[in-house]
Amino acid sequence: MELSRISTEKFDDAVKSMTDAGFLKETVEQALKKLIILYEENWEHIEADNYSTLVEALLGHSDPKQAGQKKRAEKNLNVDSDHYNKKLKIKGGQTPRSSMHGSAKKELTEEADSLEERTTGNQLQTSRAETTITGENSCTLLESQDPCTSETPTVMCPKVLGSNRHNGIKRQYHDVNDITRGEECVSIPIVCGEDGVLPPPFHYISQNTTFQDACINLSLARIGDENCCSGCFGDCLAEPLPCACARETGGDFAYTRDGLLKEGFLDACVSMLREPLKQPHFYCKGVCPIEQIMKGVSSAKPDACKGHLIKKFIKECWIKCGCTRNCGNRVVQRGITRKLQASEVFLASRKKGWGLRSAENLPRGAFVCEYVGEILTNTELHKRNTELYGKNNKKAGKARHTYPVNLDADWGTEGVLNDEEALCLDGTFYGNVARFMNHRCIDGNIIAIPVEVETPDHHYYHLAFFTTREVEAFEELTWDYGIDFDDVNHPVKAFKCHCGSTFCRGR
Repeated sequence: MELSRISTEKFDDAVKSMTDAGFLKETVEQALKKLIILYEENWEHIEADNYSTLVEALLGHSDPKQAGQKKRAEKNLNVDSDHYNKKLKIKGGQTPRSSMHGSAKKELTEEADSLEERTTGNQLQTSRAETTITGENSCTLLESQDPCTSETPTVMCPKVLGSNRHNGIKRQYHDVNDITRGEECVSIPIVCGEDGVLPPPFHYISQNTTFQDACINLSLARIGDENCCSGCFGDCLAEPLPCACARETGGDFAYTRDGLLKEGFLDACVSMLREPLKQPHFYCKGVCPIEQIMKGVSSAKPDACKGHLIKKFIKECWIKCGCTRNCGNRVVQRGITRKLQASEVFLASRKKGWGLRSAENLPRGAFVCEYVGEILTNTELHKRNTELYGKNNKKAGKARHTYPVNLDADWGTEGVLNDEEALCLDGTFYGNVARFMNHRCIDGNIIAIPVEVETPDHHYYHLAFFTTREVEAFEELTWDYGIDFDDVNHPVKAFKCHCGSTFCRGR
C-alpha cells in the first residue's frame, strides 16, 4: 500500500505511540493499514481523541496471543483529552510532545469512565461564540477559545472526536435525533441509509469563531449613526419610513413583513449569480490574496487578480439599534427556524453522499441557514489544506473534500487588504448543517447572500442562504460553490462536478 509523504509520517507517529504504550509493532501496523483503507487515508478519524479508534481496534483483537500486549497497554496507555491543547506552543517556544509518547498517567480500565465524563456520551457540545466589544482601534476575535490560542499553534487541523466505547457499548460521534446537539432553536435529525453509516465527524457550532489570526473590529465606536437606527423602537419594518439600516439596500429593506426576501432584491441577486460577467468586479491592487496563496502550491509568480464579483449586501439591525430582537430586519441573526434534515442522498453521479433537505415546503426567498465555520485568513487556509492534501498528493481519490468559502464579496471597499483581513470561512472541522449542502452550477434552489450585522467592515460578514424558488418538502437543497473547475492547481477543490445541471461548468 503506497502512502503519501504526510501519511507516512503520520503512520510512523501512530506506530511509535502504540508501541510506546506496549503493543507489538507488527500488530499495530496491521490494524493501522486496515483503518487507513477503511477511512480512505483520512487521518482525522484515526488520530481523533489521541488515536482512540486505533486503540479500539487493537484492544478488540480476538487473538489470545495478544493478551500479553493488551495487559501491558492497560498499564501504559494514556488517552488524554487535552491532546490537542498540548500541541499548542507554550510560552518560551517549546512544543510538548503528545501524551501518547509520555509515561503512563491512568489505567486503561479508567479510560472509558473518564472519557464518558468528559464527553457525556461523546455528545460534543461546542459553546456559542462570545462576542467581545472593544475600543475603537482594537481588533477583536469572535471567540470561545482558550487563552493559550493566542500563541501560534503547531497543528492547523484540529482533532475531531470519533466514536468510542463505554461498558462495551459503542457510542457514536453524532446524535441522530439532533446533529446540532441543542445548539440551534430547532432539532435537525440525521436520516441514514440502510447501512446506518453516519456523516464524518465534526464539531457543531452555531456561530462563526476565529481560528487564530483573523482580525475583526467589532468596536461600538466604529458603528456611526449612519450604520444603526438608535432612534427606532419595536419593529423597524412597521415604521412608515425605512431607517438608516436600509441604506445598504438602496433605502428599502430587503425583507418583507413575513421574513422573506423581497422579489426585486432576490431577482437582482439571482441575476448576478447567473450572469456574473455582466456584473461589476473588483481587481486587487498589487498581489491578490487568493493568488498569493497559490504561490505556495506552484512556486511560480502569482497570477494577476482574476477579479472579485461585487455582490449585493443585506444590512441587519444590531445591538446599537433601538429596535427589539423581534424586529423584521433581524432575520439571519435569529438562526435556523425551518425544519431541516441532514440526509443521505443520491448524487447526480448516482453515488451516495450526504446532503441537506427541508422537511417542509419553503416559499421563495425564505432564509434557510447561514454558512458557519472557523474564520481563517487565506494564508491559514492554505497551510491547512497543505496539511490535509500534502503538496505532492494529487492522486485520484486521495484529496479530502473540504468546506471553505472566501469572504471576498466587497473587497473593493477595503482597499489593500492585509493577510489578517483577507478572510474565509472553513466548516471542515467546526461548522453547522450548511456544510452538507451540495454544489449545483448556476441553477441551485439556494443562493448565498452576504449579510452585514456586527461591523460595517465588509471583509467580514455572514453568508446567508435563501431559497431562489419554491422548494418542496424533502427536496435536496443545493447552491453554487462558485468554483472554477478549470483551475487544476487550486488546493481547495477536491471533487469533480457531477451536479447534472445544464449549466454545469465541470463537464
